[in-house]
Amino acid sequence: MNTVSYFEIQSSNPTREIEFYTTVFDWKFIKEEFVPIEYYRIETNGMNGGLLKRPAPLPPTQCGTNAFTCSIMVNSFDKTAAKIIANGGKVALPKFAIPKRCWQGYFLDADNNVFGIFEVNENAE
Repeated sequence: MNTVSYFEIQSSNPTREIEFYTTVFDWKFIKEEFVPIEYYRIETNGMNGGLLKRPAPLPPTQCGTNAFTCSIMVNSFDKTAAKIIANGGKVALPKFAIPKRCWQGYFLDADNNVFGIFEVNENAE
């Protein structure tokens, strides 16, 4: 109990974000038919989540994050970062070392949602 066990992504263009996260992370999206909003269940190799149509205007950029930010563990930071950029993502905070633990960085999807990726690496300096 008291562990993070579900996440949600809000999007002003769900089709675009579904394509992005499917291409970059191989996540599976299932449209939920019996809910009163546009909502998709997300299945990953770990924690599952949901994607919903953004219910309010898109917040302006350069305001910082007003939410929890999830980071996704990947096999290769550089390869995943390249995939993110190739699919319309942007760098929010470039790759940096958490010494002797991992390489970490933060990105924006096309709807300016912030997410992190990290590659476990005991040699990170």
